[in-house]
Amino acid sequence: MSAEKDRIEVPLVEMRDISIAFGGVKAVDHVSVDLYPGEVHGLLGHNGAGKSTLIKILSGAYHADSGEIYIRGEKARIENPRDARRYNIETIYQTLALADNLDAAANLFLGREITTPLGFLDDARMEAETRKIMARLNPNFQKLKEPVSALSGGQRQSVAIARAVYFDARILVMDEPTAALGPHETQMVAELIQELKRQGLGIFLISHDIHDVMALCDRASVMKNGKLVGTVRIEDVTDDDLLSMIILGKNPLEVGAEA
Repeated sequence: MSAEKDRIEVPLVEMRDISIAFGGVKAVDHVSVDLYPGEVHGLLGHNGAGKSTLIKILSGAYHADSGEIYIRGEKARIENPRDARRYNIETIYQTLALADNLDAAANLFLGREITTPLGFLDDARMEAETRKIMARLNPNFQKLKEPVSALSGGQRQSVAIARAVYFDARILVMDEPTAALGPHETQMVAELIQELKRQGLGIFLISHDIHDVMALCDRASVMKNGKLVGTVRIEDVTDDDLLSMIILGKNPLEVGAEA
């Protein structure tokens, strides 16, 4: 785990005092989080805690009732996923949104295909570009010609991540990236995340798995009942501290003071 940075740099993302309600119930209640270049920031909490709703506001799927978003220090207006992409924000949902019958290159360029001057699909160039981005992210990836339905979970994650990075993502949201993966596949995704960190991307990682967050993240924010329990540096807390935040809704200092 890297040491905490001197926070003189401008955050990639600041979500300030964000609130949203559905049917009178506050799903997110005055929550503020931020994200820095080369950082993995975990978002933890039970189902219904508000973490996925918060991140859907950043990705343009929902519009906050109140609060502000700043991208690289500038106030951002994110009304839809297209706006989010304009700010170099890409979201990789747990379902991955891959077309199972298509190969890696076709998935990488799905909806943004490269064409020849005559308007035909430029398959050769798309394959070459896919080879280049995969060599950068996952040099062991060889199954470029197979439909993604034939790939392992970790390899499918590689394709989804490559698609985001190729189209210039600087802010990546990953929703449960290791869910249902075995140890080897989980390690593959962990290595991908480390590579993205080295390239200076910022990653919000949504997870239910405390062990994943402890292993992959630099900081973690815990939510409960729509509110932010607290944000902590991973090097300063234990698994039990995070568990207490999730279950009791108290930060480690409060738990320690009562112990």
